[in-house]
Amino acid sequence: MKIIIAIIIFSAIILFHELGHFLLAKKNHIVVTEFSLGMGPRILSTEKNGTRYSWKLLPIGGSCAMLGEDTDEEDEPGTFNSASVWGRISVVAAGPVFNFIMAFVLSVIIVGVMGYEPSTVTSVKEGSAAETAGLQEGDVITSYQGYHIDLGKDLYVYSYLNELKEGDTIHLTVRRDGEKKEISYQTDTNFRYLLGCNFNSDDSSAMTVESVMEGMPLEAAGVQAGDVITSINGTAISNAEDYQNYIQENPLTGKPVQLTYTRDGNEYEITVTPQEYRTPDSGFTYNIYCQKTSGLNVLKYGVVEVKYMVRTTILSLKELVTGKLGMKDLSGPVGVVDAIGTTYEESKSEGPMILWMNMLNMAVLLSANLGVMNLLPLPALDGGRLVFLIVEVIRRKPINRRIEGMVHFAGLMFLMVLMVFVMYNDIVRIF
Repeated sequence: MKIIIAIIIFSAIILFHELGHFLLAKKNHIVVTEFSLGMGPRILSTEKNGTRYSWKLLPIGGSCAMLGEDTDEEDEPGTFNSASVWGRISVVAAGPVFNFIMAFVLSVIIVGVMGYEPSTVTSVKEGSAAETAGLQEGDVITSYQGYHIDLGKDLYVYSYLNELKEGDTIHLTVRRDGEKKEISYQTDTNFRYLLGCNFNSDDSSAMTVESVMEGMPLEAAGVQAGDVITSINGTAISNAEDYQNYIQENPLTGKPVQLTYTRDGNEYEITVTPQEYRTPDSGFTYNIYCQKTSGLNVLKYGVVEVKYMVRTTILSLKELVTGKLGMKDLSGPVGVVDAIGTTYEESKSEGPMILWMNMLNMAVLLSANLGVMNLLPLPALDGGRLVFLIVEVIRRKPINRRIEGMVHFAGLMFLMVLMVFVMYNDIVRIF
């Protein structure tokens, strides 16, 4: 079921994108030779008024093929190049624009049902630098480090991609009782002592090491994932809960501790010294939960939701270009379907309403993402085609059609290779 729903959502987004191209092509009297959903061999096909409508085998794309596209045909009526340059611009831009329209309509539905997430300060740590600087519970954050904030999740995404460092200065703009206030302060620092491992919280029968942190004491002592900790300083430990209770009563310090663990039926005893771990602390928490709204605010926050999705996509692309994210973080159609399926499975227990709102939210994310990605100025993408058309407007004559066609073909080949690579990554990640 989850795979079917994922394919339906993905296909609907692609279909709406291609529908934008289709409708504007018809409006500009361009002959559409084929309008298809999917790729590969045709499963079903029919022809009407000179256009073949097809449903193809692989549900990972779609197309709106126009007469004379990527050729030098200009004189024949009905060809893509016979339309005015502004008409062609409208045809190419319509796909991404329709994606943004779809994202907006779905966002309005979500906001109307669930509400929006105001970036409200929910608590300020007592004695913190934030409290000293004047930050108060109930303040609404409108800017963080110069980054405009509309929603609590705006702050979450920005903070995730731009982690605070010890000694950083936080700059906030907040709204309080209708007034704007500027607040700046240096982060506090939390001190903790860690052994350096994560435990399998789902295993209540034993304290099993799930992973070991690189460069931390347990790694240096030779502890590996799958080892089972059985005691600490002579106190028996049956599971992760026992360990947490022990640590609460006996916080780790810089003093050595004795651990006993088992591996493959053998028992080992080691002495390790916890390592100091310092983390910056903003000193406040903020809202990431929905608040009901009505009237024109539903439309307003529908726009804000789309803005959030677009900005998140652009920020992610920036991280990819700067190297903070790698090629392994890219995901293609297989990964998208898996992500939708995972969201579906995790949402089923929360009831039908939450389930379908989460499905719509995934559709908003994917539709906005597709709109942004298609506007990138890369050959074969809508953005690449728009670059050639804008140059044509400036020069008042087109670039050589054959050269343009070759550039787009080369871009298409590159995208196909990239798709195979990303698909392989998705399959490896899933299985």
